[in-house]
Amino acid sequence: MSFGASVATETAPTPTATAAAALVAGEVKKVDKEAGKLTVKHGPLASLDMPAMTMVFRVKEPAMLDQVKPGDKINFAAERVNGQITVTRLEAAK
Repeated sequence: MSFGASVATETAPTPTATAAAALVAGEVKKVDKEAGKLTVKHGPLASLDMPAMTMVFRVKEPAMLDQVKPGDKINFAAERVNGQITVTRLEAAK
């Protein structure tokens, strides 16, 4: 019976990693498809303990760069992926 409890404990941390990166409002300033990067003026990124600023992000999927253009208002999530701050979720602001 302790085996079942062990399995539940091992699988529990997975959802919290995804939940940590909340969506943040931003404005696209530049799209660099060749480099796979996006420049965004954004509000505070609480999950990364960063204040509001304009910065360059890598994107998790290159197709994300086809969804936006400079001037677009977006909501996005960013996380550290292999030591680099990366946009992991992206959607048009409503």
